Amino acid sequence: MSCPPAVGKIGSHILRHLKRGASPLFVAIQGPQGSGKSFLTALVKSYLSDSPHSLRVATLSIDDLYLPHDGLKTLADEYPDNPLWRGRGQPGTHDIVLGSRILESLKKGGEVIELPRFDKSLFDGEGDRLPLDGTGVVVQPPTDVVIVEGWCTGFYPISDTEVKARWDGVWEEQKAKLGIDDSIVGTIENIKQVNEMLHRYVYLWSFFDVCIQLSPAALPDNVSPYSIIYIWRLEQEHYMKAKNGGKGMTDAAVKLFVDRYIPGYVFFGNGVTEGYGGANILLPSPRSVGVDGVDKNTVTAAQCEPRWRGRGLRLVLDAQRNVVEEVNF
Repeated sequence: MSCPPAVGKIGSHILRHLKRGASPLFVAIQGPQGSGKSFLTALVKSYLSDSPHSLRVATLSIDDLYLPHDGLKTLADEYPDNPLWRGRGQPGTHDIVLGSRILESLKKGGEVIELPRFDKSLFDGEGDRLPLDGTGVVVQPPTDVVIVEGWCTGFYPISDTEVKARWDGVWEEQKAKLGIDDSIVGTIENIKQVNEMLHRYVYLWSFFDVCIQLSPAALPDNVSPYSIIYIWRLEQEHYMKAKNGGKGMTDAAVKLFVDRYIPGYVFFGNGVTEGYGGANILLPSPRSVGVDGVDKNTVTAAQCEPRWRGRGLRLVLDAQRNVVEEVNF
């Protein structure tokens, strides 16, 4: 099977910014459900690891940083009125302390690290983290490139004023176009709760030197730009069911599944290219969060632009996931 052109484009972008002998180059890959980010990440790892590049590459999905099942249940119990946290997915459902420790260890080098794994099939599909018992992927130092992929990788929080503006504006518009029921998302207060949790993720983003964004091509004005995500995710489900004897979600269940993620794109998605969204207010300092997750100091929003600005690459994909445009940011 021939390698998709996107692999070479991503690989070349990474090589362009790689400095051999320095600390590992940290690369974020962000793309919506069904865009092929996990598939491409695996191929990019092979592209960089094989001759002639022969680089040492570690890859991690942000999905593997989900809280253990008990942690997800505790979060849902603490916020019973927030439907966005009735299951994994949204910011707030990841273990930022664990993620911080892993990235810090990979950056320093010198120690063997077993990467976490989250098994989505456990607890009737609610999922749970697997034990770090040596059976997972073990990274031997040193590494040249660290790639972390995820649907919300690089999403930034926004101000309360901006939350209100998007709630009354673009969210109302997209909700109507996509037929999303209010019960799936909840209230503006629920969005603010997720937004508050997203502040902690800024520390993780501070590691990344380069960002790759997989973005759907523009659609007609009367069609939601997020509608292709439903098609892509449904294609994935059908493919999986064809392979496993029909086990998986119904088409209606896939629709509800994707519905829960759409607010993340609408409210926080442009943080990948723009950073913090809103007025110049105080934010947690990435340097102060650390592995204990405690915010001690603050910096202004002007200082919270993405570290990868000027080293970002957006690959615009058509409905068949072919690259139709490249944009540097």
